[in-house]
Amino acid sequence: MKIIVAIDSLKGSLTSLEAGAAARDGILSASPKSDVKIFPLADGGEGTCRAIVDGLGGVLKSAQVTNPLGGKVVAEFGEVVDKKLAVIEMANAAGLPLVPEDKRNPLNTTTYGVGELIRRAIDDGCRDFVIGIGGSATNDCGLGMLTALGYKFGVGIYGRDLANVTAIDDTNVLPALRECTFRIACDVTNPLTGANGCSAVYAPQKGATPEIVTAMDGWIKNFGDLSAAFLKLDEKSVAGDGAAGGLGFAFRAYLRGELVPGVDLVLDALDIAADLKSADVLITGEGRLDFQTAQGKAPSGVAKLAKKLNPKIVTVGLGGSVADISDDAGLDAAFAILRKPMTLAEAMDKAVAVKNISETAAQVVRLIERLQ
Repeated sequence: MKIIVAIDSLKGSLTSLEAGAAARDGILSASPKSDVKIFPLADGGEGTCRAIVDGLGGVLKSAQVTNPLGGKVVAEFGEVVDKKLAVIEMANAAGLPLVPEDKRNPLNTTTYGVGELIRRAIDDGCRDFVIGIGGSATNDCGLGMLTALGYKFGVGIYGRDLANVTAIDDTNVLPALRECTFRIACDVTNPLTGANGCSAVYAPQKGATPEIVTAMDGWIKNFGDLSAAFLKLDEKSVAGDGAAGGLGFAFRAYLRGELVPGVDLVLDALDIAADLKSADVLITGEGRLDFQTAQGKAPSGVAKLAKKLNPKIVTVGLGGSVADISDDAGLDAAFAILRKPMTLAEAMDKAVAVKNISETAAQVVRLIERLQ
């Protein structure tokens, strides 16, 4: 049998590749002649950089950049040299965990460090970018990032500076940007402004009061209008523009970025489709398989892609726990990997998790072979 293993990370326990290796070992113990290939898996959020870099044989790098409050942080990013590809998680430079709770206020945060990471990757020769934009601490509509890339707005780099933007100057924009393509992992459909916009929906999670929400929504509307006129946009607003405090808009409008569902972006970057077409079995999974799995989570994404490309493939999900999985998750069956009652701490122990995945994968393959 040809078996594809693509399991999302079990957060706090195993990386995607560690989980995949455990499943592979179990499969081969039960079916030594099986052809097993492992792909890392992620949904565009945390772990996306490592998954793509591992899957494509790239390298992890780090750079000191500006943090959300204007200080410094060492941010990790990935590069795949032969593809001139850079993989960046914006949260590593401008994520909410980088801001102490008592200092959270989107008026005072910036995406400048994200722009610095892009510049660094461009200097390294990268021209194709995959960007994860989840977990932001910002609501600056990309003002900081764009400033780092050479755009001038006549103001500072923080969310509060959106209030005073009246003009845009692209004279000193980094020339290499014209050669770059940007694919943005975006799983939200929020518009830039209004009741469902970035300020109203997400800014309160970043420390905004109702008064700040109202003010920033107005500033961002003005920024969007100015930008649309300056850039001569065919579409002034699209679903996803409000992602990451308006960063989705900045990427789409200024950098011609494509907003793509996170799991689709990762699967495309890893070029898993060809192997799924010829496989007999797909084994996927994550820490918990439940009703949310079908709502854009990585295991469902890869299972649905597998069924689309290869209707006869058997798709199996493995999870630390399994509950209420909908029929449209793309999985033929799902199994909890726990082999006996245990505490959460015991289940998340790395050695225990490896053993549980390995033994469960072995049982799954034995059953499939028996039924053939």
